[in-house]
Amino acid sequence: MLLTLHQVLSPEEVTQAREALQGEDLWRDGANTAGAQAQTQKNNRQLRQDSDTSRQLQTLVLQALQRDPLFFSAALPKRILPPLFNRYGGAHNFYGAHVDGAILKMPSHAAQAIPWLRSDVSCTVFLSDPDDYEGGELLVQDTYGSRGVKLAAGDAVLYPGTSVHQVTPVTRGERLAAFLWIESLVRSDEQRRLLFDLDMNLLQLRAQLGETPQTTALTGVYHNLLRQWADT
Repeated sequence: MLLTLHQVLSPEEVTQAREALQGEDLWRDGANTAGAQAQTQKNNRQLRQDSDTSRQLQTLVLQALQRDPLFFSAALPKRILPPLFNRYGGAHNFYGAHVDGAILKMPSHAAQAIPWLRSDVSCTVFLSDPDDYEGGELLVQDTYGSRGVKLAAGDAVLYPGTSVHQVTPVTRGERLAAFLWIESLVRSDEQRRLLFDLDMNLLQLRAQLGETPQTTALTGVYHNLLRQWADT
């Protein structure tokens, strides 16, 4: 499932993030954090993970996602890898086709009892407006072909961690974004999609009809499916 989340970050939060990301000394070669296959495809810049700026912006983005009800309904997050931040432009302007690693190591400051995370859901939060740069589309391959995503600053997109995806070359301007991975309570993308569709339609039925025996029964179906599929 590929899902757009609008205005995850407020305009004020976008401005705060963009101002914090100024300064060349904050950035490193993005290939240094890529796996063996992705290293040959990755040509961008990435914010130093050990910086105070990174920690502050991680908190900003995580708090924004956690207050978004669509994010919870679609991702059903069990654990979230603290966001990373990248920059595309100039000589460091693309990330070729790749698949994210299935198992990712949590950073030491965020690791809990289990220091590893399964990357069920990928998320990109856009920090640059589309008019600020040319190119830089996130292309995600799914069963319906390749889909291009280029959203307004503050918007986010969720897509399966299993998908082949890329960022096309930025030919003008600069593209800033946060990106992160979620280990979901429900591993299967198909099951998460069914639960999300059921949840969204239940919300619409309640808005139209109020609480009825039918909506109560369907709510039971939702939670019983979640109970059957969830891995806690």
